[in-house]
Amino acid sequence: MSKQYCNSLVNYKRYLTREVTIGSVKLGGDNPIRLQSMTTADTMDTQASVDESIRMIEAGCEIVRLTAPSKKDAENLANIREQIRQAGYETPLVADIHFTPNAAEIAAKIVEKVRVNPGNYADKKKFETIEYTDESYQAELDRIRKRFTPLVLLCKEHGTAMRIGTNHGSLSDRILSRYGDTPEGMVASAMEFITICADNDYHELVISMKASNPQVMVQAYRLLVARMMELGMNYPLHLGVTEAGEGEDGRIKSAVGIGTLLEDGLGDTIRVSLTEAPENEIPVARILAERYSNREGEATSEIQIEELPYSPYTYARRNTIKVANVGDGQVPVVFADLSHVDNIKPSHFYGFGYNYSVPLDKWNLGEQAADYVYLGNQTIDFDIPGTIGLVQEFDTWREKSVNKDRHYPILDYKDIDKAQALEPVILFVSISAKEIINGSVDYSKLGSNIVIVLRSDASHWMPTMRLACIRLMQAEVEVPIIFKRELAQADRDTVQLYAGTDFGGLLLDGMGDGVWLIAKHQSTQLINATQFGILQATRTRISKTEYISCPSCGRTLFDLQETTAKIRAKTDHLKGLKIGIMGCIVNGPGEMADADYGYVGTGPGKITLYKEKEVVQRNIQESEAVDALIELIKSHGDWVDA
Repeated sequence: MSKQYCNSLVNYKRYLTREVTIGSVKLGGDNPIRLQSMTTADTMDTQASVDESIRMIEAGCEIVRLTAPSKKDAENLANIREQIRQAGYETPLVADIHFTPNAAEIAAKIVEKVRVNPGNYADKKKFETIEYTDESYQAELDRIRKRFTPLVLLCKEHGTAMRIGTNHGSLSDRILSRYGDTPEGMVASAMEFITICADNDYHELVISMKASNPQVMVQAYRLLVARMMELGMNYPLHLGVTEAGEGEDGRIKSAVGIGTLLEDGLGDTIRVSLTEAPENEIPVARILAERYSNREGEATSEIQIEELPYSPYTYARRNTIKVANVGDGQVPVVFADLSHVDNIKPSHFYGFGYNYSVPLDKWNLGEQAADYVYLGNQTIDFDIPGTIGLVQEFDTWREKSVNKDRHYPILDYKDIDKAQALEPVILFVSISAKEIINGSVDYSKLGSNIVIVLRSDASHWMPTMRLACIRLMQAEVEVPIIFKRELAQADRDTVQLYAGTDFGGLLLDGMGDGVWLIAKHQSTQLINATQFGILQATRTRISKTEYISCPSCGRTLFDLQETTAKIRAKTDHLKGLKIGIMGCIVNGPGEMADADYGYVGTGPGKITLYKEKEVVQRNIQESEAVDALIELIKSHGDWVDA
């Protein structure tokens, strides 16, 4: 597989896709990145669907998607569309189809776009492993072609666009049997349907490769684009992390996946899948998209990378030496910053996971306790927890803390010779990405006690930092790296989304041994939670329970927001456990993908519980289901008391 999947790894340049028309909206090409969302109302409830669609549109939604699980739902799209048009809105509508080709064929004559999932459009999922010969596999492809071609021809006749939306969790048994549960299988699944469209000279296509795991999602999109490049295709991309969840977790997870690809120059429309009201998704999507609306080229634009020293399609951590608890495959460390605080007290440590009990004279550590705190030129006069290191400017450290346990110096690279005689256990050396890119760093000075604090003031921060890491890898320098990022924005959503994008993209590529976020207008608690949230989303450091929660739609059989809150309230202390909370069987065992436990709506007021992908209890009363989930977790030995 070619390692080329975007125009440039070191400078933002949007990948040019073909333009697709979706009603009144042009997508791809030189058009802006479009924002979209999906209704949660029952599609058979015309008024509720219309009202919700209008709220979304007025929030800035440019494409509205509605589920069409049956022929009747598909037919009722005509009534919904008519009322939206009568209200004065020309926003295109999309029918979301699973399992029901006949509903897709009805919808294709009514709405401006149809979304089909290759994993379940012509296949039934039974989680069976099937042995195929080349002949029997081709027979399956012929069957799919016969089933899918009528929809292709209808869309072509009526000028209806189509999204071929592959989901990691709903790959067919056929694809899983041949390719496994992999990004390669996701691409193969989409390409089967893309090929049928191309063979019928139908090209009004948009493609997506969604997963709840941002790492899988990013790899799949990159593989897809590389494959399309090889075949001379350039269909526009719909970006999204499916089942991202709610609150800060959902926002950070979405930023890590969507933002990483936007930094690569990929993506023509985005949907942020939050377990919240759909209109809440649009402001988040807007912050992510607007960052790329007027980007100018960087000085690195002419730099070419002859050979990439890592694979963008598989995760592998950059090889580094071990310096105390930094590097050599250890979890990335987290920095806190108190350099701006006068007269530092134990209470200042509360914001990054440390609580001091005065009566017991004892520190208590949370699951998200920072590893290092930067004091600048400050000192402290109290005992610190045994798990944290204090980092001071070199001169302050030398004068006041040189012999103190767990006190470490930091200095700029130009001053590195000042520290040689003292040989601290850890010497943090601040180096700009530009110094590494320009070749002005003498790597022989980076001894076995050095940790690089890599910084940059480039407007294209992430690709600049990535280029510096590539240069270190090419030179076989195995010194650990802490990424330092300063964001001046005062808005908390912007800080979380930009940090998720910038740190996330580097961590997904296996780069970095720690993160240090500075946002002067935000609280220590927010900064700390954001850093740990990014590590959680990239699966590089697990510090809390993960909820794979779908964003709700017209198929949902219970109140997702309320139920997610109930489950979170009882389980958020189960560090490392992944719990899937799915509104219907479409987003059930498949979409949960790698969840440890699943809570899935299977009928009005009825819940089915899963252990991984296996059904454990069917059709439990909703009023009893959360308690039943807790008992299920306990019965498998995964419960601990809070």
